[in-house]
Amino acid sequence: MTLRRTRGSAPMSDGARLRWVASGDSTQPLPVVLLHGGPGLPDYLSDVAAMAEDLAPVYRYDQRGVGRSVWEGRHSLSRHVDDLAELLDTWDAPEAVLIGHSYGAELVSRFCLAHPGRAAAVLLMCGPYVGDWHTRYGAECDRRMSAGQRERRRELKGVQYRTEEQEAELLMLSWFTDHADPERGWRWAARAARRRRPVNWAMNGDLATEARADPLDDRLDELRACLPARAEMLGGADDPRPVSALAALALRLGLPLTRIEGAGHEPWREQPDAVRAHLRRFVDRARG
Repeated sequence: MTLRRTRGSAPMSDGARLRWVASGDSTQPLPVVLLHGGPGLPDYLSDVAAMAEDLAPVYRYDQRGVGRSVWEGRHSLSRHVDDLAELLDTWDAPEAVLIGHSYGAELVSRFCLAHPGRAAAVLLMCGPYVGDWHTRYGAECDRRMSAGQRERRRELKGVQYRTEEQEAELLMLSWFTDHADPERGWRWAARAARRRRPVNWAMNGDLATEARADPLDDRLDELRACLPARAEMLGGADDPRPVSALAALALRLGLPLTRIEGAGHEPWREQPDAVRAHLRRFVDRARG
C-alpha cells in the first residue's frame, strides 16, 4: 500500500484556479472526492478523509472563492458543477465516489443531474434539505440558545461592517447549536470560527438565491433516475436541521438513510467510530 499526500492547483475553463489536496492509497483506481459545505466556507473535511484514505485516493478542494481558491465574481450552481467536472478531468478520473456534506450534498446532487454516469457511488451526508425545513431549523437553534445569546446574535447580524472579533463571535453563536453536546459544541464552534475564515458571504448569498429560484425539490424524480446504483444518505439524529426532512428526501429518492445517534450536523466529531465504520463500509463496497 502506498499512502501519499499531494497538493495541486487546477485551472478552470473560465480562468479560475482551484486548489486541491489528495491523500491516500494511490494504487487504487477509483478515487473518493469529498465536497465541503457552506456555501462560503473553505474545506474542513480532513478528518473525514483520514477515515478512508487507506482504501482509496481521497481528494478535497476549496471551492472557488474560498480558502486557497482565490476568485472574485458572481457564483452560480452550474459553474460549481462545472468546476467538479473539470477537476475530475484534471485528476484523470472518468468517475469517482462522491461524498458531499451539507451544501456539498446539494452540489453532488446537482452534479449527478448534469453528469449522470460520472458518479460511481454517492453518499449524501447531512443534506441536501428540501421542502419547508428552515422554520423548524431556526426554531430548534433558538431553543438551544439562551435569550442573551439569541439577542447577541441578532445584534451582530445587524452590524454591517463587523470587526474580526465580532465576526468570530457571530460564527460561534451560529455554529455551536449544530452539535448534540452544547459544551463541546461551543469549543468546536470557537475553533471553526478561527479556522474557517474568511466566510465568503457574497458566495453564500448568490448560491442561496439561485437555489431558491431553481429548487432541487422540483427535480427529485429526475435526480432519482440519475443517481448511481450505490447511493446512500447519512445524518446526525441531533442535527438542529430536521432529520425528518432527510427521511422524507430518502423516501422520495429510494435511498437508505443512516441516522447517527448522539451526533449533530458534523457527526464525525461526536461519533467518529460510527461514522468511520459506515464510511469505510460504503467506500469498500463502492470499490466493488
